[in-house]
Amino acid sequence: MDRITDPIVTSGGMSMPKLGLGTWRMKGAECTEAVQRALGLGYRHIDTAEMYGNEEAVGEALVNGGVPRDQVHVTSKVWHENLSADAMQRSIDASLAKLRTDYVDLYLIHWPSVDMDLPDAVHNLMRVKEQGKARAIGVSNFPVALLRRAVEEVQAPIACNQFEYHVLLGQSSLVGYCQSHGVAASAYAPLAQGRLAEHEELQAIARKHGATPAQVALKWLLDQPGVAAIPKAMRAESQQANLDALRIELDDTDRAAISMLPKTQRFVNPGWAPVWDLAA
Repeated sequence: MDRITDPIVTSGGMSMPKLGLGTWRMKGAECTEAVQRALGLGYRHIDTAEMYGNEEAVGEALVNGGVPRDQVHVTSKVWHENLSADAMQRSIDASLAKLRTDYVDLYLIHWPSVDMDLPDAVHNLMRVKEQGKARAIGVSNFPVALLRRAVEEVQAPIACNQFEYHVLLGQSSLVGYCQSHGVAASAYAPLAQGRLAEHEELQAIARKHGATPAQVALKWLLDQPGVAAIPKAMRAESQQANLDALRIELDDTDRAAISMLPKTQRFVNPGWAPVWDLAA
């Protein structure tokens, strides 16, 4: 169980367990039950967002999950339509009320908007941190160009960038920038939304380790310095399987085989998405 809580420590002063529980599309009582179940199994990193519409359910689990609040890393996100000063204040206050906590451990801009004033949005985020409503701040779905502006031009204490990352989507330039600037990378959709079993290479590695393709793909991410992953998992079996992925020891042959998989398959690309970095 110790390895679950291995932290990523960034220049933002944040400690975040590498393996978290994603909650996108979880709702109501089943969301509360899933989060409480995860906490019982040893998860200490829960990811939510105002857009998910489940902060209240997550908050219920945090209050009744039997784990002290200061032992659970909670991430939430502000929607891209709420980046002005007043709107962001309303968003963070609403999120904290629903989560039934005085602070979140990490507060992210969920998506960059096409017409956003980036310096203003980031300064509004910094204000949330200064108020003590977020212990650390960051961004989500920011390609290198936007992340560089936030880190180098605005000089914001960006602790994390959360983005789609898995064995089928190369993100080497973005991960490299994060690693070189002390920014944690948090991988969402780390299991490629259930498409991993289609690849014989992953199946072969999985057989070698007595594991599943999903566990192999997850461990490949978690082995990378400064990279966390937040797979969604409703059932106890899935949550435990993700924890068990931590025990796999991939070797150079495994990593070489994974590097040969296609790296251009992006599965989350809404109409408001920014111009992405080229896959590498």
